[in-house]
Amino acid sequence: MSEEVTYADLKFQDSSKTGKIQEFDKFGIKVPPAASHVWRQRAWALTLLCLLLLIGLGVLGSLFYITSKIHMEKLNKLQNFKEELQRNVSLQLMHNMNSSEKIRNLSITLQETATKLCHELYTKIPEHKCKPCPKKWMWHEDRCYIQFMHYETWQKSDKICSDHNASLLKITNKSMLEFIKSLRLYDYWLGLSPRKYKNGYKILDETIISSNWFTRNTNDLDDWMYCGYTENTYVYHTRCTETKRIICEKLANPVKIESILMSEVPEA
Repeated sequence: MSEEVTYADLKFQDSSKTGKIQEFDKFGIKVPPAASHVWRQRAWALTLLCLLLLIGLGVLGSLFYITSKIHMEKLNKLQNFKEELQRNVSLQLMHNMNSSEKIRNLSITLQETATKLCHELYTKIPEHKCKPCPKKWMWHEDRCYIQFMHYETWQKSDKICSDHNASLLKITNKSMLEFIKSLRLYDYWLGLSPRKYKNGYKILDETIISSNWFTRNTNDLDDWMYCGYTENTYVYHTRCTETKRIICEKLANPVKIESILMSEVPEA
């Protein structure tokens, strides 16, 4: 009898201790099973948050990929359009250049044809309106010439030519030389530079290669200088204060095509 009480007492005591321990735990001590449950909830929350972040990143990545793809397609289309436009512009420029070159060549050919035709008209009618020289001036190739029969000093003669936007005669090529020879000029001043010493005569042909054609101001002349003049096919020098006839020359104007178109073509 006494043994059963003792066991019961011990059992009761043990359960009392356990109750006290459990009650003590309720007042502040964290029991391991309860702590594990809290951490498990937090872990699940963090896992869920990570999943949501991954899903968000995936969605953003997909949107970025789709947007980038769309923009790249647009960019490629714009690049292709730009290249096509550049090719078209290049082709158009080449076409325009070719057209301009053809027009220029056609204009040159037309001008040359008009000049030749005008020259044919000029041989028949010296004062024809297509002539690129002023009235009473002679026309040869690209130059105009005029003769004055009165006599003047070299300096005065140079001034008279200058007043007509021309200069005293200068012979610089063979074609011009042959034309001047055909005029049989006698006692005409030439546009040679005045010199201090009188030299012997020269053949007119030698003046083509001469470097003595007049280029300086006539204000430097004095009464003791010598100027050149022509007598048929020869060149002489005399005092610039002497008097000779005058022949002036200047560049001819381009032949006006409309003056040819308005004219009758000469019969062959």
